[in-house]
Amino acid sequence: MSPVQAASSAAAASFAALEARLDYLNAAEIELVRQAYRFADEAHLGQLRKNGDPYITHPIAVAQQCTEWKLDAQALCAALMHDVLEDCGVSKADMAERFGPQITELVDGLTKLDKLELHSREQNQAESFRKMLLAMARDVRVILIKLADRTHNMRTMGDMPRSKWERISRETLDVYAPIAHRLGLNNNYRELQDLAFKHLHPWRYKALSKALEKSRSRRKDLIARVQGEVESAFRRHGIEVRILGREKTLYSVYRKMDQKHLSFAQVTDIYGFRIILPDLLDCYQALGILHQLYKPLPGKFRDYIAIPKMNGYQSLHTTLVGPFGTNIEFQLRTHTMDVVAESGVAAHWLYKASDPNSPASQDLNTQWLQSLLDIQQETHDAAEFWDHVKIDLFPDSVYVFTPKSRIMALPRGATAVDFAYAIHSDVGNRAIGAKINGEQAPLRSELNNGDVVEIITSPHARPNPSWLGFVKTGRARSKIRHHLKTLAEEESLALGERLLRQALRAEGIAALPPDDEAHQEVWEKLLRFTGNRHRGELLTDIGLGRRIASMVSKKLASLLSEMGQKPDLLLISQERFGAATEDQPSQGVVTLDGSEGTSVQYATCCHPIPGDRIIGYLGKGEGLVVHTDDCPHGVKLLHRDAERFIEVEWSEEPTRSFESAVVVTVNNGKGVLAKVAAALASAEADINHIYMGDEPAQSTTELRFVLAVRDRAHLAQVLRQLKRTPSVIRAQRVRPTRPGS
Repeated sequence: MSPVQAASSAAAASFAALEARLDYLNAAEIELVRQAYRFADEAHLGQLRKNGDPYITHPIAVAQQCTEWKLDAQALCAALMHDVLEDCGVSKADMAERFGPQITELVDGLTKLDKLELHSREQNQAESFRKMLLAMARDVRVILIKLADRTHNMRTMGDMPRSKWERISRETLDVYAPIAHRLGLNNNYRELQDLAFKHLHPWRYKALSKALEKSRSRRKDLIARVQGEVESAFRRHGIEVRILGREKTLYSVYRKMDQKHLSFAQVTDIYGFRIILPDLLDCYQALGILHQLYKPLPGKFRDYIAIPKMNGYQSLHTTLVGPFGTNIEFQLRTHTMDVVAESGVAAHWLYKASDPNSPASQDLNTQWLQSLLDIQQETHDAAEFWDHVKIDLFPDSVYVFTPKSRIMALPRGATAVDFAYAIHSDVGNRAIGAKINGEQAPLRSELNNGDVVEIITSPHARPNPSWLGFVKTGRARSKIRHHLKTLAEEESLALGERLLRQALRAEGIAALPPDDEAHQEVWEKLLRFTGNRHRGELLTDIGLGRRIASMVSKKLASLLSEMGQKPDLLLISQERFGAATEDQPSQGVVTLDGSEGTSVQYATCCHPIPGDRIIGYLGKGEGLVVHTDDCPHGVKLLHRDAERFIEVEWSEEPTRSFESAVVVTVNNGKGVLAKVAAALASAEADINHIYMGDEPAQSTTELRFVLAVRDRAHLAQVLRQLKRTPSVIRAQRVRPTRPGS
């Protein structure tokens, strides 16, 4: 037999084995799967795997894995053709014409993006995962096929070059195994972990495997004795059960040894039993029987029936002290729960295959799948999207309650802010505080199982950038970033419009040309000159300091003069020579009242406050930064980058208080800090920050405060109040030092 005939025969034998598993499909569906096989076989003709087998044997193996979950004909066709678009040059249009749009979309969801559009392997990988996860949110069959694909690749990893083992195994542990767990595919989750462990740490895997084999033979009698005693106890109570032995996977044993610094002999819960019962109430009755038979280990009971895991898993877990003091875990569940526990979202098709009218639904885990789409809408960067999603793949969860007793599952370590965004993005954006179990608590408080959480909101509140430092869920992180980014863009656009309008007045044009049809050509030419896509982007760039308003205004003025709009000479002289009256100040100055938001920053080197003479610097990408006019940092920037400075002045009525740095020298003694704090409170100055240094206490100590004051007059009043305080030697405002001095 020639090599070509042998390859063809091997492929046919593989497909025959697959066909034997299709008894749950009707004749038309089986014919559709045959067509997909023929199409894929033709597309992969001549391609071989690393071990010399025809490449088509891999898609067939992936489809066989899918038949274990009883996936429908469309999914099996997609499994057979999952590498056709990627590797064989077949177009989406050709596939759609032969197999319809649904199968084509499934295959496309599995296909990696064209590498020509990407700049690095990391970005390529992140974009590929993003595409896969979003396709999965639309149709969960995509990830089931992808997991089957990865499982077969891991099973045949021995045929791959060893140089690829670590990367692929690490990716499997970090990405695919958590997704399998998140979707409740526990069999695949355990297998992927063990296969990744085997190829990531071959020596440790081999050593641990031998130790487990020896332990299994030593404890065989113990396991048989426990099983016999448990079966007898249930027979006496007339409960029909099915008892299955369960052994920890090698990877879970290794992880426990690694995390808790244990030897193999110290891992006592390697063996356990799964008890399958007819009805839900039987599970609780069976738990009572077990607790009478063996003593339960305190703190080791978990009721995942009353409060299911995030992936739909339901079961009772208890650890009992068996014969010879051995800890043995028991899991009690019904047959329905067992199917969901082992197959997760795939249980939908398993039920459908056995009972078309079953109420079991594909809606398992739709909450998480929908959250992927929410994150996608606010995150356009692939790597950032993947970072958000990875956060949500943590398998450990805490279960907390709303005041109306609704249960919510969150990742371990989640905070009150995560809870607020899990309820609704508006609740998160408006959160100002929280009550946990009826008591006031900071928004950064970590939540524990059973906490009752209430979020306090305010209509004027907005997300705080510092929240990004402690939130745990991808949803919260993406919502906060999206809100801050949108807010910053809106504020920068408004500032950019003010700056351009002012710069245009200096060119003799009283107002910005409207964004209408008559001025469309002017705006188009200006945007071509600046390289911006639209008017809003140009104004935002000016507000962020990426474009200089005076340069843009000169170009805009020349474009308007081409249209016949002449500059107003009187306006030019007013703007350039300060002909503004006291009643009507010059429009060339930006007036600041503290309500500007993130588009204007007050420099922390000099802490300008109303009453100070100030200058404004348009930093690239950071908006307008305000310094005092004698600030050495500001002066240095002025000499280096004069065209980026604009004239700024304080409003007559600032809308908020401003930070100012103060240093207070005191005679150290009992209660001196309390006296200083009381003096500040009586002067109506809020303490935003206090620093006392790291040196040991001395007779004379400097206390440094960042205070919130209204203006210079208020600060002077605060300093007078401090100087009158007993124990205070000196109180003065902190002035910035010259760089390098």
